[in-house]
Amino acid sequence: MIEAILPAGTVAVDTFTDWPHAFLFPEEEEIIRPAVDKRRREFTSARWCARQAMTRLGRAPAPVLPGPRGEPQWPAGLVGSITHCDGYRAAVLAESGVITTVGIDAEPNEPLMDGVLPAVSLPEERDRLDRLLRDHPDVRWDRLLFSAKESVYKAWFPVAGTWLDFEDADITFDPLAGTFEAQLAVAGPELHGRRLTGFSGRWLAAQGLVVTAIAVVARHRPRGARAVRRRAQVPPDPHDGPADRPVQSKEGRARRARPSFALPAQTPAEYSGLRLTGRSLRRVTFSLRYVRVRCCSTVLIVM
Repeated sequence: MIEAILPAGTVAVDTFTDWPHAFLFPEEEEIIRPAVDKRRREFTSARWCARQAMTRLGRAPAPVLPGPRGEPQWPAGLVGSITHCDGYRAAVLAESGVITTVGIDAEPNEPLMDGVLPAVSLPEERDRLDRLLRDHPDVRWDRLLFSAKESVYKAWFPVAGTWLDFEDADITFDPLAGTFEAQLAVAGPELHGRRLTGFSGRWLAAQGLVVTAIAVVARHRPRGARAVRRRAQVPPDPHDGPADRPVQSKEGRARRARPSFALPAQTPAEYSGLRLTGRSLRRVTFSLRYVRVRCCSTVLIVM
């Protein structure tokens, strides 16, 4: 499903069920050993998706261990992102010479729990969400906003290495085009010859989920870099290998155009990673840990 909102050069693998034959490397097993069954299944299936993507990129399967702040650590030469929520797991990978950074997130298309939205949004964002919900009631825009900010952070952290407060990313959605813009309020690193000040992304609401994705295309792709590979759903049988058929969505098999997710033509503001400090730490930490029961992984949860 998520491949519909990703650009050329990415490989996406997703699943709506936990594959019983998925395995973990010993290093991964050690990390997840104390976890409850639900968390273990999320962790395992998401990493199985990641290894399927590695295979499709011509790489040997490798462990995906969390870094100091929970971020997935990819084999050299690869960039990627993982997401998981109730009933859905996905991983997106790419060669680092083709895609500079990528961030994905999936959430149930349901309202956020009471008290979470004020903790993760700006007043002007909430005003826009009210208008969007009135005009397009089939999408839970508060949850989509949360998802977009997760994708922003996941795309940001690998290139900046710092946290970003939820209030440091101002998200604007286009309900008809299925796109969003993230305007950043803090200084970011120089990327592709100019200061990183924002991200462009895409979103999709289908099959009871809202999903968001950001991918920054490398300015100069290496000669002979491999072109797009369609994502495959996790195979139903361990002996079948990755399936090549796309996931059926509410819109059927209609294919969406794959945009080129380049940096903004102008330099908006800057960036830094979802940094939970001061009042944000006090307001957000409890809320996100509490909402974890119904949300996908958050910045406080090891991916």
